[in-house]
Amino acid sequence: MKTIQFTVNGLQRTVTCPPAKTLLDVLREDLFLTASKECCGKGECGSCSVLLNGEVVCSCLILAAQAENQEITTCEGIGLTSNMDVVQESFVVEGATQCGYCTPGIIVAARAFLNEINYVPSTDEIKTALGGNLCRCTGYSKIIKAIQTAAEKEFTDKGMIKS
Repeated sequence: MKTIQFTVNGLQRTVTCPPAKTLLDVLREDLFLTASKECCGKGECGSCSVLLNGEVVCSCLILAAQAENQEITTCEGIGLTSNMDVVQESFVVEGATQCGYCTPGIIVAARAFLNEINYVPSTDEIKTALGGNLCRCTGYSKIIKAIQTAAEKEFTDKGMIKS
């Protein structure tokens, strides 16, 4: 057993777990943060995406011990039903959720992407940003629209859109 400390969604957390336990399993089983899902278990689908020090990673591929003293943000840390992030709100407004299994991972990736830019991205830019996230329910058009809607709202409200 190994004791690991890290920051999860802004809170210092300590867990004791087997050294080979994945970050995904620690988040879900020990910290009860269940938005991230295991789908492929191979880092190919993005359903388990979280931010590790601001970078999108597949938490099924990261051992919890590798995240020691790091900062982790899950979909719950981006926003909850009572206080949704603009990306989450846009997914609801645009009907971009379908079954919802992949949605938390896509929201994490979208939030990271929008954190890096200050303009409304093109469809191709969004497709590139979401390259590691698969949705088996949809053709992605509503997901792309939701991200563009979020960018329009976020950047217009802040007066940040590049001309």
